[in-house]
Amino acid sequence: MPALYYRITEGMRITARPRFLPEQSRLDVGHYVFTYTIRLENVSDQAAQLMTRHWFIHDDVGEETEVEGDGVVREQPHIPAGGTFEYHSFCVLKSPRGSMEGHYHFVRPDGTAFNALIPRFILDADAEPPST
Repeated sequence: MPALYYRITEGMRITARPRFLPEQSRLDVGHYVFTYTIRLENVSDQAAQLMTRHWFIHDDVGEETEVEGDGVVREQPHIPAGGTFEYHSFCVLKSPRGSMEGHYHFVRPDGTAFNALIPRFILDADAEPPST
């Protein structure tokens, strides 16, 4: 079972579940593919809309990548109080181990804005056996 990482900021719980994909990776050329599931849970009493994302991706060969953009998976989900939104994405590292972290920028209906922190989560090709 892949590890779970979570963090709550301003009533938004961000949970990350990463997994290595050996069948899509090419270890001989330093191409390690990881998928991750992100679950956004609004545990506050106010709705919020995810406007932008800001990721920092690190790998053990010293490569640092910064990714910014509107929404996630081509959406800017509106998450009502008590609601959830879940999506899947992936990243490619040049080493078998690395990490990701960052934040999502949210706006509430009253115009207040906040950054919900994405917990730092570990990407590790050796953490789980390859699927059969």
